Amino acid sequence: MMESHEYYLKRAIEVSRRSRENGNTPFGAILVDGEGNILLEQENIEITTKKCTGHAETTLAERASVLYPKSFLWNCTLYTSAEPCAMCAGAIYWANIGRVVYAMTEKRLLELTGSNEQNPTFSLDCRTVFSHGQKDIKVVGPFPSLEEEAAAVHQGYWN
Repeated sequence: MMESHEYYLKRAIEVSRRSRENGNTPFGAILVDGEGNILLEQENIEITTKKCTGHAETTLAERASVLYPKSFLWNCTLYTSAEPCAMCAGAIYWANIGRVVYAMTEKRLLELTGSNEQNPTFSLDCRTVFSHGQKDIKVVGPFPSLEEEAAAVHQGYWN
C-alpha cells in the first residue's frame, strides 16, 4: 500500500538519525517500489568506511542497481532526508531511479554545514543536474513541513 510522501520522508529522516548515531554524517535514504514497499534503507557510510562516495543516496543507488533491473528501478522512488548532491543525482540517474523526493533543500543544507571541510556542499540543486540528462526523472520537494525535522538531525554536528 502506498503511503504519503511525508510517511516515507519521516522514515528517511529516521535513517539519517541512525547514520549519525553510528558515527556517520546525518543523511539517510530509502528506496520504495511502485506498490509502496520499502526495498532498501541506506545510511551515509562515508566516515566509517572512509569512502568519499559513501553518501546515502549514492550507496543506495549502487546497491539497487545490483539488485534490480533498470526497467524496475524506473518505477521506484528514492526518498531522502536532504536534496541529493550533484554526485548523488548522477548515481540516481545512472541507476535509472525514476523519482526523487526530498525533505530539505541543498541550499538549506549549505546553511547548516557552512564551510565545513567534511561536507563542501554544492550550491547546485538536483533538478538542474537532472535537466542536463536525457531522462525525465521526477523530483518532488522540498517539504517545508518536514524541513525543520530533517535539519534538527544536523544540529550541532557541523560546528
